[in-house]
Amino acid sequence: MGVLFVGTKSWWSRGDQRALELGCALALGLIGLFGVLIPLLGVVGVLDPITDREVRLEERGPAPHVTPGGDGPSVIGTDQAELVFAHPAFGQRLLLALPEIVGSVLLIVILGLLLRMARSLRGGEEFTTRNVRGLHAIAVTVFLMSVLAPLLDAVTTGLLLRGTGSEDLVPFSVTYSFPYLLLALLIAAVAEVIRRGARLRDDTEGLV
Repeated sequence: MGVLFVGTKSWWSRGDQRALELGCALALGLIGLFGVLIPLLGVVGVLDPITDREVRLEERGPAPHVTPGGDGPSVIGTDQAELVFAHPAFGQRLLLALPEIVGSVLLIVILGLLLRMARSLRGGEEFTTRNVRGLHAIAVTVFLMSVLAPLLDAVTTGLLLRGTGSEDLVPFSVTYSFPYLLLALLIAAVAEVIRRGARLRDDTEGLV
């Protein structure tokens, strides 16, 4: 009975590992498709491009509306408004899609590292220096996402509005997401736990 229990537990362990790997691989494919490939195809004109972005106005009030059809943007809304391009040029399409593409690429890096770590679990190699380096890389990437994504959104919005009649309506502002910063610290803490576990395993290996 004890042998049957151990075998069942091992089967579930392998099933969990396969599910984790499959989930990471599926997420990689979906993000690569919808977060990178489709926006890039929109930039080059193969598919419909991104034509709008949410912005916050300097003062609450009626926003001017540029008649669609020209090259300039329309700012529609009062407080939380929407920047809309009827027919964006290539540079405008690139600036509109760039924050999403960069954020998706960073997320792909994180998922790729997680997939690599998930594969290392097959042989029961949780406490390894490779996994420690992987977690440190994930923590750095999450930190970059929390800092770079809002900054890139603010910079590209300013470039999109440069030289238009609406540039004074939208202030340059960057809003950082502190939960992402906290998540990066937590991942770094987990990496330290695994590093200590790897050192303890190396110290005790061969003693029993």
